[in-house]
Amino acid sequence: MRQLLKNWFVPAPDSLVARDLRRARSPWLNAVHLLWSVWVFIIPMFDGFTWGWALGTLLSYPTFLFLYAKCCTASQQVAYRYALALVMLTFVTLPWYPSGLTYFVYGCVMLCTCRMSLRSYLLALAGLNAICLVEVWLLKYPWQAVVWMPVTTVIVGLVVNAERHADQKELELSLSQDEVRRLAALAERERIGRDLHDLLGHTLSLITLKLELSRKLFDRDSEAARREMEEAEKVARHALSEVRSAVSGIRATDLAAELAAARLMLGASAVELESGELPPSLPGEVERALSLVLREAITNIARHAQARKARVSVVVVANVLQMGIEDDGRGGIDSHGNGLSGMHERVRALGGSLAVDSPRGKGTRLSIRVPLRARLTLVGDGAEAHGQGDGWPEQERHAS
Repeated sequence: MRQLLKNWFVPAPDSLVARDLRRARSPWLNAVHLLWSVWVFIIPMFDGFTWGWALGTLLSYPTFLFLYAKCCTASQQVAYRYALALVMLTFVTLPWYPSGLTYFVYGCVMLCTCRMSLRSYLLALAGLNAICLVEVWLLKYPWQAVVWMPVTTVIVGLVVNAERHADQKELELSLSQDEVRRLAALAERERIGRDLHDLLGHTLSLITLKLELSRKLFDRDSEAARREMEEAEKVARHALSEVRSAVSGIRATDLAAELAAARLMLGASAVELESGELPPSLPGEVERALSLVLREAITNIARHAQARKARVSVVVVANVLQMGIEDDGRGGIDSHGNGLSGMHERVRALGGSLAVDSPRGKGTRLSIRVPLRARLTLVGDGAEAHGQGDGWPEQERHAS
């Protein structure tokens, strides 16, 4: 029986339960709506609990639970069948079971899980309510007991339909963001592959030819063989320098790209991001560190700040880079938290400072100052031309 039930309620890929699972929500989330079925047990309070009501509940309520579960786990293409079955359960039981009106509300509301436009859904509601009103009139139900049915089904149906539509838009936005990231990663891999092919293909072929030539000349003309090997060594050293530069560029995190990713992340959280123009060029290690600081700050804003607006500014004044990240959220953050501790360490490694202003209820502002004069001087003197600050071991730089 357990296996049979499991097979019956396997969620279809486009079902309500499958959507919740894709959003890392509990598959039992839709079960909360079953609390409204308490009306099955409240309605008899007006006429009294009878053995007929008890028998009707014993026969109909398990059927209702089964049909509701199928509405949540069935594909959108067939879910309407189970929603209409709930409506039919009402029509069948109404002659002797007034609590069946509760099933009618569930059937009308669950119709919105199907693939239909809002206009078609409202027309379906109007038709079903008309049939229900005709039946209760023929059965001589008191009008006070049924006049609320059309109002309830339309209001609850519209609310649930709006929620489903918002969830669908959120899912489409998430999928588009994932696709953008995937395409960006694919384009970056293709660029790296082209760069490495262009960088190493010709150079390694040239080294191979010179080494083959030196091997052939070794017995006949050792001096010529030595010259060929020296030239191969020069080519290899030049290729090593180019590879180091290329790897530094690959590992570098572009501040503009990080800012674009921040705009995408905050946009998904309904936070408006304002940003000014970025400086035209920054030292590689500074840009990498500040990109990681920006990423951490934006992640905190999206997850914890409950902000509506955020702002990022980066300017260079008198060879000092000044970066500000602020939001209008709830503030009151701990300046010694793990995220901020990591930011402090990255900024201190650059010889800079990070100030945090986060009064409770008035947002948060991070003020970062990093001196650039020493680094720019090193670049101007050519100290970085051979890999300073690129992460290669000091011994290798001296060896090259």
